[in-house]
Amino acid sequence: MDDNATCHRILVVQDCLDSESIQRLVWPARSPDLNPIENVWDALGRQVAGRNYHPTNKNTVIRALTEEWDKLPQQLLDNVVQSMVRLVESCITLQSGHIPY
Repeated sequence: MDDNATCHRILVVQDCLDSESIQRLVWPARSPDLNPIENVWDALGRQVAGRNYHPTNKNTVIRALTEEWDKLPQQLLDNVVQSMVRLVESCITLQSGHIPY
């Protein structure tokens, strides 16, 4: 996803996309409505935060994230993917305005 963030616009990224013939989509800046992965990150974060033992260093963070990722229900991930059609249609209807929930 390219939301016009600076890190997505640096020359090395553009060169990589060009070398792979990857075309950028027009995407509204700071568009959480069109970034359903945020819902997955939220669920993953809640799972890690709810653990009995909180990660204390890089290795335990990686282990916690990996273990909790494996526990995420497939239905959650399927719902996130399936929501994109509705989200894009709503965004078009609202002419890139905020999608009310």
